[in-house]
Amino acid sequence: MNDTPDTFGDMAPQPAPEDPRRASLIEYPSQFPIKVMGENTEGFVHAMVQVAHAHDPTFDAATVELRESKGGRYLGVTLTITATSREQLDTLYRALTAHPLVKVVL
Repeated sequence: MNDTPDTFGDMAPQPAPEDPRRASLIEYPSQFPIKVMGENTEGFVHAMVQVAHAHDPTFDAATVELRESKGGRYLGVTLTITATSREQLDTLYRALTAHPLVKVVL
């Protein structure tokens, strides 16, 4: 087989995909803050801490930062986890965004 184009497109060899660990701007492991926003209801903070613990067994709940909205209806919760991989972060973001109490994850 030759590497010349034909009627079905370019048949030139494709470069190997880049290692995703090298493509990331994050060095693992590292402390990684995630801001979660939801309605300021009873149990919201506890639920977010449980999700964080499920994805980072070393998560320290004492590091949680809270910030109420101006009117007090919403609560911003900053969870600082130890990020060990892109896959861990992706899974954590999916779990947080799927949680019924969560409005936004940054």
